[in-house]
Amino acid sequence: MLILLETNLLLEDKNKRNLYWRQNIRYLLMLLGVWFLVSYGCGILFVDELDKVKIGGFKLGFWFAQQGSIYVFVLLIFIYVYLMNKLDKKFDVEE
Repeated sequence: MLILLETNLLLEDKNKRNLYWRQNIRYLLMLLGVWFLVSYGCGILFVDELDKVKIGGFKLGFWFAQQGSIYVFVLLIFIYVYLMNKLDKKFDVEE
């Protein structure tokens, strides 16, 4: 009976870890997708459309290529930390 109980606990623990990592990978893919869209999309692909708008005398496409993607990247780091802290609390693995 004790062996069955331990086996069930191990399976529950493994399922919990799989769910945790699946959600972690989902967060990573979403945030990397945003980063790709901003850095590559706005800085290269959509630059002609964005250049029609100016910020501080500079074309918006130029701004995204030079500065905007860096700002978005830093913002995504803070969003990832927030999401992971929330996920850690949900799965009771917080530090």
